[in-house]
Amino acid sequence: MLKSAISGTFVRNSHSHVVNELGKSIVSGVYKPGTVLPGDAELAARFEVSRTVLREAMKTLTAKGLVVPKARIGTRVTPRITWNLFDADVLNWHLDSGVDRTFLNHLSEMRLAFEPFAARLACAKASRQDIDALYTCAEAMRRADSVEAFALADLDFHIALLDASRNPFMYSVGNLIEAALVTSFRISSPFGQPDRHMTSAENHRLIVDAISAGDADAAAKAVEVVIVEGRERVDATVAAASP
Repeated sequence: MLKSAISGTFVRNSHSHVVNELGKSIVSGVYKPGTVLPGDAELAARFEVSRTVLREAMKTLTAKGLVVPKARIGTRVTPRITWNLFDADVLNWHLDSGVDRTFLNHLSEMRLAFEPFAARLACAKASRQDIDALYTCAEAMRRADSVEAFALADLDFHIALLDASRNPFMYSVGNLIEAALVTSFRISSPFGQPDRHMTSAENHRLIVDAISAGDADAAAKAVEVVIVEGRERVDATVAAASP
């Protein structure tokens, strides 16, 4: 997700192209919940794909919770509460459609629900190798010489933190972190502002210091500081850009 946002390139075959275009149209509101999508013949002609490709694309959108097929009615767009917001594609479609402050706050609230606890787990379970990897990521953030390098080092840090928690379920929520960092990359990176750049890198290093010391309370608090600081930075940028 983040690498694609940085490069601006996406590899798409016929199936993924149909899924991507219809998914974006649903998430952006072109096709609102309750709407019945155009028929197979119309969509197949529009995308210049076979009906087999189209059916597979609809299965993918159904699996993501965005649509449901109805006999003798067609394929209907489902209510938003059924959408799988942990899915990388669904998150990407939200980001591409232009996220608002409410969405960003919901995203940070979810991160606050699990990342500080991941840090607590890391205090008990992280190996010396895990801790060294986290220090390496924090140092890469400090030394980053571009917005892109900073964003990738930031993502590497948070994924390494999930690794250090030794809880495989944490990987399922990793997409939320990546979505938040894509938003930061696109809207308001601390890179280019030396004080903020160094402060952000140092705040990440403080997380590792606490994990290395086995101080679960300090580690959890340090993660909260990083998430809230990022949310406030993006929130301020969005507010300043609003009419």
